[in-house]
Amino acid sequence: MTPSSIVSQVGEERTHSTMMAWRVHEFGSPQVMKFEPVPRPKPGPGEVLVKVEAAGVGPWDGWIRAGKSALPQPLPLTLGSDLSGEIVAIGPGVSERRVGDQVYGVTNPQFVGAYAEYALASAGMVSNKPSSLTHVEAASVPVVAVTAWQALFDHAGLKSGQTVVIHGAAGNVGSYAVQLARHAGVQTIATVSTGDISVVRNLGTNTVIDYRAQRFEKEVRDADAVIDLVGGETQDRSFQVIRRGGKLISAVARPDQDLAKRYGVEAAFFLVNVTSQYLTEIARLIDDGKLRTNVGAVLPLADAREAHLMLERVRPQPKGKIVLDLGAS
Repeated sequence: MTPSSIVSQVGEERTHSTMMAWRVHEFGSPQVMKFEPVPRPKPGPGEVLVKVEAAGVGPWDGWIRAGKSALPQPLPLTLGSDLSGEIVAIGPGVSERRVGDQVYGVTNPQFVGAYAEYALASAGMVSNKPSSLTHVEAASVPVVAVTAWQALFDHAGLKSGQTVVIHGAAGNVGSYAVQLARHAGVQTIATVSTGDISVVRNLGTNTVIDYRAQRFEKEVRDADAVIDLVGGETQDRSFQVIRRGGKLISAVARPDQDLAKRYGVEAAFFLVNVTSQYLTEIARLIDDGKLRTNVGAVLPLADAREAHLMLERVRPQPKGKIVLDLGAS
């Protein structure tokens, strides 16, 4: 039975106490995902219930589904973290949000629960949706934009006039990193493939290196920091381009501390910490025209398994963020 036919079948039977959600009862490939009716949750202390208008799809959703998350994930679970929608109920102890607020953000520190018609979210992990964005656009923002912000400013400590190398600069996190660095007066050196050179130039990067044609370590010296969104040997080679006392910050893999010591560089891996404060500041930059979003594939909620096949490269994955549009379900 297809997800769409399930929707039709249960549509007549459902009441306001149930909803459709993408559940995982065992870890594995996208085939383990099940679209099924579940009870609509009620917000507990510090939580809000969001009527989900759109949910973002990210690589971390695939890691959670496959059982490769860095966080413990008890089964069964509902997939999804990024969301945009309307608050319809508020739990005890929540004073900063109101029913009817249009919000965007992340569900909870476990990054689960958003691939559903309604989702619980920690009140401290959502903020008012950027007014200039649709829900689909807003759902593409939270995790990747906050990751870029925290990499550049909280972990690398970059200031105006300094220089940063951004690996994977045309990706979902990288494109925000380029824009945020530019806004802060940080000089950017972007490494990308040939086809993405014009993309990062349009985002405002200062220097572009085609990693297929050039060895970045032959082109760059004494950068203040490297933001690594690629990992592997790219990360290892990056130590050569950082000044002594500079920083290598990775959002994808733990850096080699022996290499860090050899080059006199601080090196760290971090997990993003999405909070209302970051989301509020990012929304302001978006509404002021300082940040551009990049939505790729938009699919109805019933096609979330297709979105995960895109994550796994079983289906072609377009540039930009994959988003589930509940208005299209």
